[in-house]
Amino acid sequence: MSRLIVVSNRVPDIGKGPPPGGLAVALKAALEQRGGIWMGWSGKSSGSQEPGPLHVEDRGGITFALSDLSRRDLSEYYAGFANSVLWPLCHYRLDLTDYARKDMAGYFRVNRFFAERLRPLIRPDDIIWVHDYHLIPLASELRRIGVENRMGFFMHIPWPSPDVFLTLPVHEAIIGGLTAYDVVGFQTTHDADNFASGLKREGIGGDVGGGWMEAYGRRFRAGAFPIGIATRDFAELARQAVRTAAVRRFADSLEGRDLIIGVDRLDYSKGLTQRIDGYEKFLEANPAWRGRTTMLQVTPKSRTEVPGYAAMQREVAESAGRVNGALGRLDWVPIRYVNRAIDQKVLAGLYRVARVGMVTPLRDGMNLVAKEFVAAQDPEDPGVLVLSRFAGAAQELDGAILVNPYDIEAVGNAVAKALSMPLEERRARFAPMMKQLEEHDISRWCSDFLSVLRD
Repeated sequence: MSRLIVVSNRVPDIGKGPPPGGLAVALKAALEQRGGIWMGWSGKSSGSQEPGPLHVEDRGGITFALSDLSRRDLSEYYAGFANSVLWPLCHYRLDLTDYARKDMAGYFRVNRFFAERLRPLIRPDDIIWVHDYHLIPLASELRRIGVENRMGFFMHIPWPSPDVFLTLPVHEAIIGGLTAYDVVGFQTTHDADNFASGLKREGIGGDVGGGWMEAYGRRFRAGAFPIGIATRDFAELARQAVRTAAVRRFADSLEGRDLIIGVDRLDYSKGLTQRIDGYEKFLEANPAWRGRTTMLQVTPKSRTEVPGYAAMQREVAESAGRVNGALGRLDWVPIRYVNRAIDQKVLAGLYRVARVGMVTPLRDGMNLVAKEFVAAQDPEDPGVLVLSRFAGAAQELDGAILVNPYDIEAVGNAVAKALSMPLEERRARFAPMMKQLEEHDISRWCSDFLSVLRD
């Protein structure tokens, strides 16, 4: 059996315990089954103007190959082009893109650096699987230095429409980078269609049928591979978590009020202020619910090195404070806002306690919080998912109440509908979603993609 080489921007420190999250668990299992290498950035700075040496270590049948990046790399490749250009562009925020040629050069330089470091580790029959927008050019760089192995790429975030994508000054180099792979995976059919349309618009190539694309004289596969979660494991975690002291204390503190929960990394794509405004509209339109429900918004900080994220943190906190000041009472606070990470087991328990899950991003590739909320529910008394139609998960979770997150009144109305929904309807909505999640979990996603790449 050929080995698997996984390349990702960040590599979890599996030496410190179980991998954090289902993706890491699935990739670790695939690597353990086939043997192989997991390569990427260590998450650390070398402290100089040059990247650090490649540190290679074998752990339980997996070879980890990690490198520190230089301060310049982190500024140009990571904070610059990847997260100040590609991230906002792919989330349709052209107003936030901050293109600079030096950052673009740094992005391609770091991909070239990873390719050159990886090349000596590759065997002729290895299969290479590259993850996410940080590393789009990696296959091109590997092909340039003679690597002919099968290579696959998975895009975890949305792929934008051609009208948005073509605003990128180096769009041809980016989309051309994807054509160097043998399989290109997206979260949804919409994303795959946007990619094919971009090839056609630029006269580079296009869809030739059966999931095959052709560009620059190469044929490759492209399509949707919706990512899942470790459904049964997460459901069991939630069942256990409701009995923990932390979750019981929180449930007691609600004093019988219905819980509405939102869990999002701090990012402008998550629609956090719009969600808070929607909850405010709900309370204004339904005064009988004041004092009978509490919204918990958990929002860990992220990308503090990227300009604008600190201002966003203040904006979200001020929005929550405004609602609490306007509508709160001595014995009730409408919104509890937590600006730090919470242990996954505690989160699973909070999902199970909640009557409503609010997942309303302005744009999202998939959004696994939506899937975790569903998996955590008690089948006999499930909560209701309010889900943005612009999240990839909306194509799978058809039992959710779909909303346009830009329509604040509609969000408020969805909250009212979710809280008032009878038990029979809640069960009817929950059952097919849970079946979907069980049949299309993270392990199947991993095996489906690798099967196409291998065959």
